[in-house]
Amino acid sequence: MIDRQPVPHPNPHRRRTRYRPAHALLTAGIAVLLAGCGGPAQPDTSPAAADTTSLFDQVGHVHGVGVDPADGGIVIAGHHGLFGLTGEGTLAPRQDSPQTGGPDLMGFTVAGPAAYLASGHPAPQDTSTPNPLGLVRSTDGGATWEPVSLHGQVDFHALDVDGTAVVGLDATRGLLMTSSDSGRTWQERTPLAALDVALAPGDGTRILATTEDGVVASRDSGATFTTVADSPLLAYLAWADDGTVYGIGPDGTVHASTDQGVTWQRRGGTASPPQAITAEPGGRLTVVTDDGVEQSTDGGATLQRLA
Repeated sequence: MIDRQPVPHPNPHRRRTRYRPAHALLTAGIAVLLAGCGGPAQPDTSPAAADTTSLFDQVGHVHGVGVDPADGGIVIAGHHGLFGLTGEGTLAPRQDSPQTGGPDLMGFTVAGPAAYLASGHPAPQDTSTPNPLGLVRSTDGGATWEPVSLHGQVDFHALDVDGTAVVGLDATRGLLMTSSDSGRTWQERTPLAALDVALAPGDGTRILATTEDGVVASRDSGATFTTVADSPLLAYLAWADDGTVYGIGPDGTVHASTDQGVTWQRRGGTASPPQAITAEPGGRLTVVTDDGVEQSTDGGATLQRLA
């Protein structure tokens, strides 16, 4: 059941007025990403999926990456379900019935050891599960999923979790939603045209999001957002700890902030556009690009290909 709160006036962001040519190109890049994630996606029909390498043929377009604290394994969510990166650099299905494919995971986040939250659409063969999924949870490493809330109502295209706090972007309505009880009940916050959201660890009131105007920040649990001054244009965000957050731009450039997203420094880059990023304490990053999976152990200064 949705705990409906008054929704503030749309689009409270401060629009930046100075655009360099490079910034304009990056803005076009994030606009394409936003358009590509704007509605329910069907397996095998995404233009991005057709452009991926053979590593992602069975996954489809990637919509999330995480590191499972149970074993340190990298898990990747896409249109055909959840997959784990093997030591041989291949992707192995996590779902119980890999031959029929898993759910179309449009939003994904690791909630704990072998515990994940996700959203999206049922697998094509599944005619009994409500579409969209709302919020679903796995407690067995992605083998099975069980409904939590909003079944048939909400398609979250971005999710983040910290303890019992959950934040999600409702792709259908372009609305930020938050939960303080592990996703069982939700509060509607502000309309937000964003590609990704990131919830500050240990602080359910501070949220960052990526938009065409740069990084925007909220200090009131998503009721209002303001544009971060002089922020880089980023596609995806990931907190490493309570003060450090990393972001990657549509062009593959990695940036870092050590003051909760107030100021940003360029760290490095990748050779191809990103699809997802996750971060761990100590500067360990895992990035999924159009070409494969890369990892950094120095906060994004350098990246090495894993697969």
